Amino acid sequence: MVYFDYSATSPVHPEVARSIYEVMTKYYGNPSSLHQLGVEAEKLVMRSREQIAELMQVPRSSIIFTSGGSESNNLAIKGVVSRWQSRGKHIITTAVEHSSVYDTCRQLEKYGYDLTILPVDQDGRVDPESVRDAIREDTVLVSIMHVNNEIGSIQPIEQIGAILQQYPKIVYHVDAVQAAGKIPVYPKRLGVDLLSLSAHKFRGPKGIGLLYKREGLRIDPLIAGGGQEAGLRSGTENVPYIVGMAKAFRLAIHDLDDARRHVSELRRVLLSRLGDIPELKLNTPLEEDRAVPHIVNVSCIGMKSEVIVHALEQRGFYISSRSACSSHEDKPSRILLALGYSDDRAVSGLRISFAKEHTIEQIEQLADALRTTVKEMKQVLR
Repeated sequence: MVYFDYSATSPVHPEVARSIYEVMTKYYGNPSSLHQLGVEAEKLVMRSREQIAELMQVPRSSIIFTSGGSESNNLAIKGVVSRWQSRGKHIITTAVEHSSVYDTCRQLEKYGYDLTILPVDQDGRVDPESVRDAIREDTVLVSIMHVNNEIGSIQPIEQIGAILQQYPKIVYHVDAVQAAGKIPVYPKRLGVDLLSLSAHKFRGPKGIGLLYKREGLRIDPLIAGGGQEAGLRSGTENVPYIVGMAKAFRLAIHDLDDARRHVSELRRVLLSRLGDIPELKLNTPLEEDRAVPHIVNVSCIGMKSEVIVHALEQRGFYISSRSACSSHEDKPSRILLALGYSDDRAVSGLRISFAKEHTIEQIEQLADALRTTVKEMKQVLR
């Protein structure tokens, strides 16, 4: 079996797994405890925070550990609107956000917040000027993802950040879950106030993530309790996974350039091979500067994506139909619909996501298996 669903989750790096095991078995104290075991655990959390902050070129106090990307996104959005209700109740986001942002914003509409959902072009990118045009006197938050989880498009985050510098009372949040460890992510350079990451997207463990919060920005916590994480995320810290995330992030950043070169070559081979299958329509932006190299999305119109996914599994390849959070929904992809595609095209989307661990031979084998699968399904549908 060859796993091509890295955007859903990635296998834990062996070095990361060893680090997690060591911390679980040797440093099991509560970081809030005053005894030696607690102090040792606290030091591991502090060291991990410092390492991640250094890699992101931000102060260590700006790193808040959470349970993952969805919690980070919810903390960012709800923390801002709760703290700054007096400034207004208008939120700006896009039509292609991950459900943990999109549904959270929709949820806030029920509590009296006004939501502007910006359209995107056929590459899934928002026009920075449309952000400027949407700003109102009562705008309190702009939340826009860095890399789309279904089609891989890269949003013009830095350009939007430059625009929002002119509006200091508006908080700028970026969901960078699919960007971290794949392309450079430096919050200060991007001009963002809040930024979300999740460890399991870059070969770390599931159940751990972080929220970068710009120094001086005040938000309200989602979880009250013991006051951990500077009072913004109460609950005993998951020390083994925090250490594992720091280790995984360090490995990913140190290998980022080599990995991106290799994955870019894999993408070129895959697109070339898929281009020979006339039934497939490319949904991912073709230009390399408009999309990350590790996500390729195609549609096979007239065929349900779930059927192709299971057929490929029988041939030894794991891919997905869309975001793992939405894969069980029997309806067209909200992301592909936002690009202006038909229901038929949006319901037949396939996402292939890969990493440095894959080889050109595996990519070619996947393309051959997909070609055979589509050919067989066409015969059945006649």
